Amino acid sequence: MTTPTTQSGAAALIHAFARTGDTLGDRADLARFLREHRLVTEGAIPITLADFDEAVALRDAVRAQLASAAGATADPDVLARGQRVLDGLRMTVRLAPGDSAPSPLQPAVVDEVRRGLARIAAAWAVVLATGEWRGITV
Repeated sequence: MTTPTTQSGAAALIHAFARTGDTLGDRADLARFLREHRLVTEGAIPITLADFDEAVALRDAVRAQLASAAGATADPDVLARGQRVLDGLRMTVRLAPGDSAPSPLQPAVVDEVRRGLARIAAAWAVVLATGEWRGITV
């Protein structure tokens, strides 16, 4: 008999983000994803084309890294673009993250979209630290 396993909240978020594929086709789709996953507050979110490009670069890099766990070769350019996005996201560590936060890493940016991307980055840090990323399929 096998022990059932459930994904952590961080892994579920990364899985959902990586699987956006064609459903992340424009800025409205990005806003919808960020709202559906409670990564931003309700209300209008001004998303620039640069914000959208960063989200897609991050998503593509996460997908490439996840696929590499299954034996695929990750394109170094895709990984480099995603890393540049991660490098530009400011985060802070909370002493007590609270029950609703999946990670002690919290966004330290004011912009709503970048805060949402930083929350995805925090989830990525969690799945890397736990090794859970190896079990997320795309």
